Amino acid sequence: YWGSGSCGKVLVWPTDASHWLNIKLVLEELSLRGHDVTVLVPSVNLHIDYNESSSPFDFEVLPVPFTKWELMLKMKEFMEVSIKMFKQTCDGVVLNPRLTAKLQQAGFDVLISDPLSPGGRPTTLCETMGKAEMWLIRTYWDFEFPRPFLPNFEFVGGLHCKPAKPLPEEMEEFVQSSGEHGIVVFSLGSMIYNLTEEKSNMVALALSQIPQKVLWRYKGKKPETLGPNTRIYDWIPQNDLLGHPKTKAFITHGGTNGIYEAIYHGIPMVGIPIFADQPDNIAHMKAKGMAVELDFNTMQTQDLIDALDTVIKNSSYKENAVRLSKIHHDQPMKPLDRAVFWIEFVMRHKGAKHLRPAAHELTWYQYHCLDVLAFLLVCAAAAVFIAVRCCLFCCKKCGRIVKKKKTE
Repeated sequence: YWGSGSCGKVLVWPTDASHWLNIKLVLEELSLRGHDVTVLVPSVNLHIDYNESSSPFDFEVLPVPFTKWELMLKMKEFMEVSIKMFKQTCDGVVLNPRLTAKLQQAGFDVLISDPLSPGGRPTTLCETMGKAEMWLIRTYWDFEFPRPFLPNFEFVGGLHCKPAKPLPEEMEEFVQSSGEHGIVVFSLGSMIYNLTEEKSNMVALALSQIPQKVLWRYKGKKPETLGPNTRIYDWIPQNDLLGHPKTKAFITHGGTNGIYEAIYHGIPMVGIPIFADQPDNIAHMKAKGMAVELDFNTMQTQDLIDALDTVIKNSSYKENAVRLSKIHHDQPMKPLDRAVFWIEFVMRHKGAKHLRPAAHELTWYQYHCLDVLAFLLVCAAAAVFIAVRCCLFCCKKCGRIVKKKKTE
């Protein structure tokens, strides 16, 4: 193991938003174990505070040609502009000779990178995947379906989950006022701050018609149809609320962090996916019998009411949520410990090439066995050619014999 005097140097190229919240926990644990952690961070971002004096990390700030206001606006067209922004951030490293030389001279033992914004130019996804020694996957078999995986894939889903802590006094009073009906927790994640006025009023109207109290993380304009059973907060302690005994359901956009907090605490969900991996995540939960899915663009007031009524009153959803929660908790090692172990494993052994498949070293035609196919085709063609030539020879020979007999 890595003891005192044998700690490593870790370079981190993270992705912002919820991805940072995950990897930050891993980096904090690595710091506690004595490793030196350096984080490459864009000068403009959503959640990475590189000015935090108490941070255990060293930050290398990458100048980028956009402002935070532009970043927030462009998040509305996330899929269209994200590649451009990732490239601009990447340029902040690879086109900066001073920084590149500094990083090379630092002698880092391992690079931890998020494949959502891998950097490196030019490259392809396959090439990027081929260079990785170890993949830490943010899911587990409570979420995944059985299928084969390579030996350098390790599942660490739910590494950020932890037991619920007591709620703030005012929030606890509101939760307790729900009585036997309990509460519903509602959040569309860290990147969706508000909705259109029409959509927010539709959602608020639906929430006002259910018997549960609702805690809604929302930074937009207060909806006119907001009911007395619903309170809006700029921020909520989501994990602590989901772990509260009065929580009956969770309305979520389907982000991996929120889904795993719901699995951890055994809470059924109403999924309203918006983009990226969210539709696939909710599809998994729906197939596992733990969620009902709604379409963000077409859902109406009654759709949301019916979905909440289904997951709360149909006991199978709660039973499935509890079953998946038990599977998640029944692991030989906590996900966070497993993630840290494999990072240190790569550092100790200077890689993990014995776990990487040889397919990464093959050319494209070797990978698809085109060279083998070409050899077989040549052999088949040669066999056909020889067979045809033999037949022609035999026919010619027989023809001469027949002709000779006729002549005699």
